[in-house]
Order: sequence, then C-alpha cells, then structure tokens
Amino acid sequence: MTAVASGPIVLIGAGNMGGAMLSGWLKSGVKGADILVIDPGPPPAMAQLIADNGVRHATSAPEGIEAAVIFIAVKPQVMEAVLPPLKTLVGASTVIVSVAAGKTLAFIESHLGAAATVRAMPNTPAMIGRGVTGAFANARVSAAQRSQVHDLLKVSGPVEWVETEADIDAVTAVSGSGPAYVFYLVECMAEAGRKAGLQADLAMRLARETVAGAGELLHQSPDDASKLRQNVTSPGGTTAAALAVLMADDGMQPLFDKAIAAARQRAEELAG
Repeated sequence: MTAVASGPIVLIGAGNMGGAMLSGWLKSGVKGADILVIDPGPPPAMAQLIADNGVRHATSAPEGIEAAVIFIAVKPQVMEAVLPPLKTLVGASTVIVSVAAGKTLAFIESHLGAAATVRAMPNTPAMIGRGVTGAFANARVSAAQRSQVHDLLKVSGPVEWVETEADIDAVTAVSGSGPAYVFYLVECMAEAGRKAGLQADLAMRLARETVAGAGELLHQSPDDASKLRQNVTSPGGTTAAALAVLMADDGMQPLFDKAIAAARQRAEELAG
C-alpha cells in the first residue's frame, strides 16, 4: 500500500460498499488510526470493525482536519445533502474519490470546490474482494495521488483507468450493472431447465453452480473467453446446438448491444 499522505483517509459512509473498502484497507495494512469514518449510524458489524481496529469514528465532519483522501461511499440520492459539510475537510493536497453512480466531477466540484477528484465505479463483487473498478481522474490528480487511490481501490479487485469521464458511463453499463446480468442469466438457465423437465430447485442449483464455476475457471485460466468456449464445444455436439441459437444473428450479441446501450444512456441521463 502506498504511504498515506499527511492527514487521514476519510471514509464517508460505512454501508455495504464503504464497509467492504474499510475491511480491505485494514487487511492490506492501513492502520486504523490513519482512517476516519464519518457515518451517523454504521451497521453493527461495521461499528465492531471500527472499534476493534482503532479506527476513528464521527457522526459528522469534525473541525480542524485536512484529509489526505476523502472516499465518498454513499448513495447518489443523498449526495446533495452529504457533500456540503465535507468542504472543511478539503485541503490543497486532498484527493476526493466518489463511487456514487451518475454524479459528475462538475457536481462534486460545485459542492467541494476545485480539487483533485476521482470518479470510480466498482461493482457489488467488491464486497467479497472480487470486484472490478473503473476510474477516471481529473487533471488536478497528481501521479502520487493516483497511485494512492489505485492502492485504496484495488483491495476489492482490479482497477481499470479510463481516458475520459464519459467512459465511466460505459463502465457503469458493462461492469457496474454487469453482475445483475449474470444473475439474470442464472435465472434464465434455471427456468429453461425447469421447462426441460427438471425440478425447479435442482435446475436452479445446476445453473447457479455452473455459472459460479465457469466464472472461477475464467478467473484462473490464462485463456480468453472465446478459447474457453471453444474448449467446451465439440463439433456437432449438444453445446454447439445451443450456441447455434445463442450466437445467431438475432441471438445474445444484439440483445446485449441493446442492453448495454440502454444502461449507458440511463447513466448519462442520471449524470445530467
């Protein structure tokens, strides 16, 4: 972990995502005394984690503190109320990291002033250390700050930096919302299995474990997805028959094209 600059890492919000980040930071070697959590009522498990590790906790922004990093992990709909009181924490060397979907750098700057700011888009597997995060840094973020932010984000999985803020909307559509697509795939496979004659609970177990296992194989294998697909597909076999449907001109690819485009458009609308 990159050494923390002067001032604490301030975590705003200790819910699912903020709590996952806090747990990851502590496991990676960040000292509890270097972290300040601001949350009016952290969940019991997070409150215990805070207490056990000597993490400082406040219900609102304390006076007289200049943060090294302000990590904002609250829901987008409460950002309007949460941001203004944080301005007292922002100093010349502070870097702000927001994981609130749809909230632009301009929106954050309108409340916290012109500062080094990063927009990040993790996804829910971050809660088990298996997420992926897309991130964009504005021009005020120094190389050292970017390295520090990268270290803070990577505790939940790989970090991919994008070249423009607009790319964050595409990241949101692909990986931010992506876990829901995979979960729905499991639902569809299970329902198709039920219609093929399996008991519903058995079909769900088969679909769930198949997708989980395939994901782990993809994670561990050096081969890309197309190669792994080909490895499973015998010419003229059952898999090939199914793929002939899924890979048809009106199959999964055009459907995913439409789905990703719809999600990106919605992200752009939310961003204003």
